[in-house]
Amino acid sequence: LKSVLDVDMLDSSRLLQEAALMADKLDISEEISRIKNHLTQFREILKQGNSIGKKLDFLLQEINREVNTVSCKASDYAVSNLVVEMKTETEKIREQIQNIQ
Repeated sequence: LKSVLDVDMLDSSRLLQEAALMADKLDISEEISRIKNHLTQFREILKQGNSIGKKLDFLLQEINREVNTVSCKASDYAVSNLVVEMKTETEKIREQIQNIQ
């Protein structure tokens, strides 16, 4: 046990590497960026107005996938609450989209 806790035994480069990997796994900025892009596409498709149901449904699936990834990565309570709200709203929109297909 002493060797595990011995500061002299720590490999600082390995520790930094592990910290970087953990930070990368917890970073949700890429998912947030994708969600924003999907929402932009969603608005553009709505403006087109013709045969939009399937396209919008596909985008909602992609948004839901990104939200699920955020949910897995999020360790913050506030982010978890937002994820629940996003899932709820996405499902409401999906129900409305199915009416126009």
